[in-house]
Amino acid sequence: MKEFLIYSSRCFIDSQFIEATLHIKNEKILQIYKGIHKIENIPFLDYNNLIVMPGIIDAHVHINEPGRETWEGFDTATKAAAIGGVTTLIEMPLNASPVTTDVSAFKLKQDASKGKLHVNCGFYGGIIPANKNDIEDLLNAGVFGIKGFLTHSGIDEFLNVSKADLEAIAPTLKQYNIPLLLHCELTDDNVPEVTNPKNYQAYLESRPQHWETNAIDLALDIQKQFDIKVHIVHLSASKGIERIKKRKQETNKLTVETCPQYLYFNAENIPDASPIFKCAPPIREKANNNELWEFLLDDGFNFLASDHSPAPPELKQLESGDFFKAWGGISGLQFTLPILFSEGKKRGLQTEKLIPLLTKKPAEFLGIDNIKGDLKVGYDADITIWDDSEEFTISEDSIQHKHKATPYLNESVFGKVIHTFVNGVQVVENSKLKTLQQGQLLIKN
Repeated sequence: MKEFLIYSSRCFIDSQFIEATLHIKNEKILQIYKGIHKIENIPFLDYNNLIVMPGIIDAHVHINEPGRETWEGFDTATKAAAIGGVTTLIEMPLNASPVTTDVSAFKLKQDASKGKLHVNCGFYGGIIPANKNDIEDLLNAGVFGIKGFLTHSGIDEFLNVSKADLEAIAPTLKQYNIPLLLHCELTDDNVPEVTNPKNYQAYLESRPQHWETNAIDLALDIQKQFDIKVHIVHLSASKGIERIKKRKQETNKLTVETCPQYLYFNAENIPDASPIFKCAPPIREKANNNELWEFLLDDGFNFLASDHSPAPPELKQLESGDFFKAWGGISGLQFTLPILFSEGKKRGLQTEKLIPLLTKKPAEFLGIDNIKGDLKVGYDADITIWDDSEEFTISEDSIQHKHKATPYLNESVFGKVIHTFVNGVQVVENSKLKTLQQGQLLIKN
């Protein structure tokens, strides 16, 4: 169908639910009518009272192709995205081989994605100590931001950077008005000796809150010194909140995200010998997570993202149970909406507040809010339709990721994605994949 109508009594338009009909034509939203509006000879899709909202934009995803397709790849990752109502994702520069730290690697990643994109996909570039001279070329090539680690990334080819490395590229980032994304952990020796690597508390204590807060202080210094856009990815330490709040009152160039795992799980409930829960920074205690929720409810986070970082079961050390040898990443791209919606219901998070954190706000961050992230005339017809009343259990047979290993397995949640449209084409119908290869490669203008 090149032209059709979508109706629901609950279309999320202008920050509220209204009864409306969307007129879709040639990949775009042609018109929006209040109430039911039928046009002769144009297919009318009646979704009754299902929620019709802009497609989810996940601005923090690791896909690992080319080079580490045994972990994940564009085909499986974007199928999972579509099933989860994600219509656009931005892929991180590490975990692929080669890592995306120069234009040649960037082009290899773009080439690897051809014929495998079931949702829209853009990319970040990376900063490592050796590639300062490659940053401007990456920006000109169309990356959406530059990502750096302040501690070891887990990938030896993607080395962590120093403050001096960031200072060297800051003027270029300012010139192009492109954000610097930082993994905020600064390692030191002020941690207990590990005696039991299978103990989650031991892992948690090995990556203390002060590692995050010290790194956040460095990030804030860089932001203030150069007046550049700085984005703190996956905040897990609540002790970092007050310094972030203070700086955000002074500038609109500091942004911060967190991820479902930091809001849904807590350390007290993670069993020993279960590295399926391992991520970096770690999932912290319940009291800490409560403070993250308070920050979210107070509009502190700019947006939410999955930080989907899959790995084969053997790399997750599922048999050994060793947290310290296991790959640190959570597989969860497909489940961002139901996980956040389900936990949000318990926390008093209104759906009207959740939806922009997954759609409009990441679009603003990426600079694509003129075409995506909203249901508006002229915008891309990226649309997610879901049932907020349907409870379901996350099962292995429903998982589209390459590997089924995820801490969300067997969780009972609300908020099932029923239909997904990408660029005006229905790619998911009745929670099953329908049409493939409808995603587009996104280049930052």
